[in-house]
Amino acid sequence: MELVLKLAGAYRHSLAAGGWGWKRLVLPGVLLALWQAVTAGGLVRPILLPSPLQVLDAFVAMAGSGELVTHLAASFARVLEGFALAAVLGVGLGMGLGIFPLLFATTAGIIQLIRPIPPIAWLPLAILWFGIEEGSKVFIIALGAFFPIFTNVLDGVRQTDHKFVELAKVLEVPRGRFLAQVVVPGALPFIMTGLRVGLAFAWMCVVAAELSAGMKGVGYMLTDARALAQTDKVIVGMLAIGVVGKTMDCVLHALEKRIVRWKTSFTGA
Repeated sequence: MELVLKLAGAYRHSLAAGGWGWKRLVLPGVLLALWQAVTAGGLVRPILLPSPLQVLDAFVAMAGSGELVTHLAASFARVLEGFALAAVLGVGLGMGLGIFPLLFATTAGIIQLIRPIPPIAWLPLAILWFGIEEGSKVFIIALGAFFPIFTNVLDGVRQTDHKFVELAKVLEVPRGRFLAQVVVPGALPFIMTGLRVGLAFAWMCVVAAELSAGMKGVGYMLTDARALAQTDKVIVGMLAIGVVGKTMDCVLHALEKRIVRWKTSFTGA
């Protein structure tokens, strides 16, 4: 308990004294120190929670043998394929249904019926339709990423100020010009948010999809490590997903700041 209080005090002191760059590193450092203290003190069994040093050793071994890169590359390729498919369909359908109210009215019922179904629940059908190889995995990833993208794009289009719509009618602005210069720019923040959320869902779904079958991918690696009680390898795989996912999100965030220059964003969002 004394150690915890000291670490908490150091965390508060650093928040008061340091810059934003240092502040972002303090909490991970505190958590890492607590993790090391708990494992070094023998409060938990190593098979349940290995120490940070054990995880680091496992990472070095897996990176050196190429095992981590092989599995991560397979999952990364699947995420890109599924996410690209979800982005095209989500943005396209979201724009279409947002622009044409009649189309939305005729499809809203089935969309609301399908959306609550977890992507993993589609796995048996996906295997029957596409087999146990890449097709079923990409389908699950695309399905999981689709609805966050679609919902955000649809909301972005439908939030267009009605005053602009009425003004465009009065001035007889062509529909194409109105969409390109008013609707799409107004929906861009929603589109980028949907893409970022969809990307996170894509990584969640790839692990679930790879748990079912296949010999490559982070999901398969995690399942294999769990069966062999290699908890350090499980944590390495989880952290690898987090790092790669965060890196891809940063790329999208940087793209968002370049495209939507007028959007007010929080630091580190």
